[in-house]
Amino acid sequence: MDIKLMDTLTKLSFRPVTIDAVPALREILRKAESRTCDYTIAGLLMWSDYFHYQYDIVDNTLFIKGVSENDTAVPAFSMPIGDMALRDAISLVIDYCRHHNLPVQFSAVPEDRLSDFYCLGPCRIEELTDWADYLYNAADLATLQGNKYSKKRNHVNRFIADNPDYDYRPLTIDNIEAVKEFYHHTTLHPDASQELADAEREQVFNVLDNYQRFPFEGAVLSTHRHGIVAFTIGEIIGDTLYVHIEKMNHTIPGAGETINKLFAADMTARHGIDYINREEDVGDEGLRKAKLSYHPVMLLKKYNLSIENPKA
Repeated sequence: MDIKLMDTLTKLSFRPVTIDAVPALREILRKAESRTCDYTIAGLLMWSDYFHYQYDIVDNTLFIKGVSENDTAVPAFSMPIGDMALRDAISLVIDYCRHHNLPVQFSAVPEDRLSDFYCLGPCRIEELTDWADYLYNAADLATLQGNKYSKKRNHVNRFIADNPDYDYRPLTIDNIEAVKEFYHHTTLHPDASQELADAEREQVFNVLDNYQRFPFEGAVLSTHRHGIVAFTIGEIIGDTLYVHIEKMNHTIPGAGETINKLFAADMTARHGIDYINREEDVGDEGLRKAKLSYHPVMLLKKYNLSIENPKA
């Protein structure tokens, strides 16, 4: 057997992504240069079952094996991140694929990293149009200043006028059971894909059940009359807040806009963040409209990339 291949097989040994991996994953994810949500704890843990994620860490570099984001029947890898040079890391993946007779395909590659793959041979590239992340200026969402946010401010002002006794506080062990009870009775968004919605709902409960084991921050919005009306959970990496979960009672006018603004202001004041990533719309037209209404500064596009006859 080829010495290089033997070395690859001894190095790459994939295992399921579980909550026990959080400390090790957290250290390496801080090295991610991209602001896409795929390189966050929740991006891996919450979608580990749906995308069949497995991981390995070699030379302080994270390798993720799973399936394509737009076709879960096709095996694919995430872009490796960590201390290893990207070309060397990709070479390990290529050798692994050759040995296991797998196509050399990477999924959710950030747009600004595509060129790093070109030196490895001809590439077939496909944009994942439903999986781009919506990136916002943190100060914009924290203040809602300017004419373009006038409707959002009106919704927040309506909520405050209707509920002058509202209460905003951190999500903690003291209120997490009440949040789970609220979410248990929350109606899913009517436009949501049932398969994705079911997968997300299960993972939201998993996060709530194990909240203290995650490096997350959350908040709860309540009123005296209605009790909990919204909650949110996010993760901060570098200068960016990733809003992984945001659920609200859609029958309470302004509940969603209010927790969005208060959480953005809270995280900006306490952590000095510059950006907020509110993640993908997964092809949901209702979500797409809602995310666009907050005027993102950028859509972080992602691509599937297949290497044909790789040189490595």
